[in-house]
Amino acid sequence: MIKVILKEDVSGLGRSGEVKQVKDGFARNFLFPRKLALLACDNNLKRIEAEVKKKESQMAQERKKAEEVALRLAGLSVTLTVEVNEEGKLYGSLTQQDVARAVSSEGIEIDKKNVMLAEPIKELGIYDVDVKLHPEVVSKIKVWVVKK
Repeated sequence: MIKVILKEDVSGLGRSGEVKQVKDGFARNFLFPRKLALLACDNNLKRIEAEVKKKESQMAQERKKAEEVALRLAGLSVTLTVEVNEEGKLYGSLTQQDVARAVSSEGIEIDKKNVMLAEPIKELGIYDVDVKLHPEVVSKIKVWVVKK
C-alpha cells in the first residue's frame, strides 16, 4: 500500500487534495500516468496545499462575480414576442437560447446552459425562470411571452 495525494476528484476514491492509501499497482498504473495523484511526501503536501488555497480563492472570486450578476438579474423582466395560432399556442417553442438572448439584449451576458428550463415554453404567459450562475448561486428572472 502507498499513500498518495489526489490532484483531481477520482470517482470511488476521493476528492482533490485528500490523502488516500491505495495499492501500489493502482497508483503506478492508473493514478500517476494520468496525473491524478502525487506521492504523499512533505514537498508534495505543501504544493497541493498551496494549489488548494489558490483554487479556493479563485472559486470565492467567481462566486462573488456570480452574486453581483444575480443582484442585477433579480429584478429583471424580459418580454419575448412570438407568433401564435388561434388557440394561443406558439408556432414552435421558446428554449434556453431564446431566454439567454433576451437577457443579453438587456445588457447582461449569460450562457444558455445556465438557463434552467424544465421544458421548452409552448404557451403565452408569465414564467419564472431560474438562472444558475454558479454551483451555489441561482437567480430568478421573469419571462413574459406575448403575441405579436
